[in-house]
This record gives sequence, structure tokens and C-alpha cells, in this order.
Amino acid sequence: MIDPELLARAGAIIRRGGLVAFPTETVYGLGANALDPRAVDRIFEVKGRPASSPLIVHVSSIEMARTLAREWPADADALADAFWPGPLTLVVAKTAQIPSNVTAGLPTVGLRQPDHAVALALIDEAGVPIAAPSANLFTGLSPTTAEHVLKSLGGSIDLILDGGATRVGIESTVLALTGARPRLLRPGMVSREDIEEIVGEIDTGRGGAEGAHPSPGLHEKHYSPATPLFLVDSELLPERGRGAYLWLTQPLPASHDEQMPPDAASYAAVLYETLHRLDDGSFEWIAIERPPDWPDWAAIIDRLVRASTRL
Repeated sequence: MIDPELLARAGAIIRRGGLVAFPTETVYGLGANALDPRAVDRIFEVKGRPASSPLIVHVSSIEMARTLAREWPADADALADAFWPGPLTLVVAKTAQIPSNVTAGLPTVGLRQPDHAVALALIDEAGVPIAAPSANLFTGLSPTTAEHVLKSLGGSIDLILDGGATRVGIESTVLALTGARPRLLRPGMVSREDIEEIVGEIDTGRGGAEGAHPSPGLHEKHYSPATPLFLVDSELLPERGRGAYLWLTQPLPASHDEQMPPDAASYAAVLYETLHRLDDGSFEWIAIERPPDWPDWAAIIDRLVRASTRL
């Protein structure tokens, strides 16, 4: 747990409009007071994030979430009871107290109660909900340690709370509850099947018109290391230079190869950490064996496809 004096300092920074990077169970977030539009502007400036990409607002309780929602449907209660605190973001109609820059001008907001003691303590210490995307430059690899945050954002933020390595390792599932039935906007480690056990059949895809994204993480190129990354289905590896290969079923000739965990949850937990490490390894390329097209791997495949370069 974080030292109480440091936590008090972090809460004060949030209240006065500053930026604090903090751990969640998914990835490290770059946090600002979600009710302060000028503080939120700083998130976009530091990350280089386009205004069309909304932010997730982190809360410390279902009760806090309800105060930010103009409508809180029965499905929201059922899902929050089942998966909060945890890696599921619920998109609902927002109240006027949420600034428009948090939501890319949309009338909806993504809300999540993170499953990490430091994140929850920071929200309570600050006394406000905290808007927080991943604490890295836009489209880059998400951070799963404080060291990753420091490498990406350096001295651009006011404080980094070091809570060790994150547990889940990739970003939350995002589910919209504003249509005729729930719509999965971004896959995560709370799977479609997990959700449908609670609320019945759901839709998938972003839906709606072009323009502002209904969820973060929908840009075609995202979650990318600086080193070109290739997602491969067979023995097709880049025919050039010094490369690294991450495999599930068999190694292939490369300057460096290592086997990834065989189950989706363990794979997700180490994916970004592994890519950060290889990104620092002076490789000319990183190739990754495509995981199986099974439901529990959907979120991992989504991240790898968005991160990859075509051969």
C-alpha cells in the first residue's frame, strides 16, 4: 500500500487540477479530476490524445457511479454487482456535471470501479471521480508498471504512484447500456460470454455514426511498441534483421524467441510487460504467433491486431 502522506499529496494534486499516474488492476492510468475540464484538458495535452477519444471515469463505489449517471438501468446494477470492482466499464447517459471534453462531446460516459487498493484509496482521498486513460503517449504501449509510465511520460505529470505490476495487464471491457440492448464496444478480460450470463444476448461493434468514438481504444492503430510488430499465422517471419518471436505452439528461427503462457488470462497479464522489454532490446522487429480464435482470447487478439504492422 502507498504511504499515507504520499496518498494525501496525490489527492491534493488531483483536487487542484494536477495529474497523477496510478495503478489499477488493468494498466496504469493518467488521472485528473473528472469534474474539472481544465484538468481533463491536460490529460489530452500530455498524451497527445485526440479530442474524439473519450476518457473512462473511475469511481470508488456504485453509489458514486449513480451520481454521475443521468440514467442507471437495471442492467447496470446487475453488471456492477457481478463485476465491480473489476475490469468492466459501463457506458451510460451522463449528468451535466461531467464536462464534455471527458466524453468527446457525447451525452454518455464510461464508468468503472477499479479493483486495486491504491486506485480506490486515491479516489476517496481526492474526494472526486477520476478521469483516466492509460498513462502513456497516445497509440503507444500501455504501461503495467510505474517504470513504463516514467519512460513514456517522464516529467510531464505531477506524481506517479508506484503500486507494482498490474494484475490483469490489458484494458477493461467497455459495454454500452444506452441502446435497446447492451453493446460490446471494446473486448476485455470480462468476456462477452461472462456478460451474457448476467444480461442475456448483447450486440457488438461501435454502432452509430462516424466522429467521436463511443469508447476509448477504437483507433485502428493502437497499443503499439516503437519496434514494428507483426502478427503471424504460420512460419512467415520478417526476412530481415535482428528480431524477436513470441510463440504459443512452437519456436521459429529468430534472434530471440520465448514462449508465452498457454492460457488467455496469464498471457494478458504479461503481454505489455513483455513488449516493453523487447521494445528496449534493440530488435528490428517483433513477431507474435496469432493466438487461437477462441472467445477467451478475443481481447488479446484485438490488442495485437491494432498494434501490428502488415507483413
